[in-house]
Amino acid sequence: MQEPLNLNELQALLGRAFSPSALGEWAVLLGCLLLAALGTLILSRTAPRHHLSVLFGERVIDGALFPLLAMALAFGARRLLPLFGIAPALFKLVLPLLVSLAAIRLVARVLAAAWPDSKPIKAVERVGSWLVWIGAVLWIVGLLPLVMEAMDDIGWKVGNVKLTLRNVVEGGLTSAIVLVLALWLSSTIEDRLLRRESLDMSMRKIAANAVRALLLLIGLLFALSAAGIDLTALGVLGGALGVGLGFGLQKLAANYVSGFVILAERSLRIGDMVKVDGFEGRVTDIKTRYTVIRSLGGKEAIVPNEMLITQRVENSSLADPRVLLSTVVQVSYDCEVESVMQSLMAAIADVPRVLREPGPSVQLSQFQADGLELTIYFWIMDPENGSGGVRSAVNLAILRTLKDLGVDIPYPQRVMHHVGQPVEAPPPR
Repeated sequence: MQEPLNLNELQALLGRAFSPSALGEWAVLLGCLLLAALGTLILSRTAPRHHLSVLFGERVIDGALFPLLAMALAFGARRLLPLFGIAPALFKLVLPLLVSLAAIRLVARVLAAAWPDSKPIKAVERVGSWLVWIGAVLWIVGLLPLVMEAMDDIGWKVGNVKLTLRNVVEGGLTSAIVLVLALWLSSTIEDRLLRRESLDMSMRKIAANAVRALLLLIGLLFALSAAGIDLTALGVLGGALGVGLGFGLQKLAANYVSGFVILAERSLRIGDMVKVDGFEGRVTDIKTRYTVIRSLGGKEAIVPNEMLITQRVENSSLADPRVLLSTVVQVSYDCEVESVMQSLMAAIADVPRVLREPGPSVQLSQFQADGLELTIYFWIMDPENGSGGVRSAVNLAILRTLKDLGVDIPYPQRVMHHVGQPVEAPPPR
């Protein structure tokens, strides 16, 4: 972009930009904007996108692609207009505004994609937008060099290093740009990895988390270097961090390491039915520090990953999603028990969700005081849908079958014997 303007140059440019001779330049600028909008719409129809897209916003035109295309077209037009004898007065004023709009849109969409529905991030977006617009206005009116010189005069000394307000501001801006680009790149790579159904979900999650952590680390190092911080001083910080991890942060570090171990060895996967510390539910998400388990009743448990590594975890669908369930019923001693058992197996096999292979089985488990105890075993394939409904359906099928066969479910019976002296009858009168 061009050098900042002084007040005299700004007045001259405004006079030429709003003169009748600048109508051609206004037409070229309008054409650039229309071409940018048209290109954005065409690309939005051919490229897959979602509501958190950086290039395409929720309404396509509110993404970062439109101002970037408009800025590129305007820059090309500014270079070509002098070849046709037209002084690009208007484009010298518009280009800083397009650059500012592109920066605001890019930062806003990246932050929205990295932290959706976050109120603090929205506040950061508003503050950043105001700062960018103020910087653009200061650039256009030619006051930015004066402001930068004034910030150079404000300084302080930290040890042997002298810092100025200008160094801090420039370092902060550079750090913000680098971190935003790292977040954008990591969000794009994470989105593409999670949409690749050819890979296992656990491997996609560990790859996405590793890429995000690596890019943020690289971005942080670039940001620190841009801010003027000597990276060799991070050796002392790394030693202090290691000591902190060894004492106060060892649980946190253990959870993060456990998360990567779980994702790498795939002992737990998203969608598995597990039981941890008495809480049973379905794994809905695996983070690097914790795992989310949702019960069939709607409650969610945040389980630290270290607990999943060091404690016993019951996984109903690790190697085989089939689960064996059972129920118990008593029949009277005078029934044809073998025929009843065959009828019960046939009735239970017709219950929805009960597998036919392996099919249900009925066993004579005990001789009770009131009747014969039969234990019915049956398999289901979908434990994530719960066991209460299918067990109730099986019990109803057993009750209907016993009623059709005329077999009674015995009630508790007790025989009482009275022991005592016989009572003599009174003599006749």
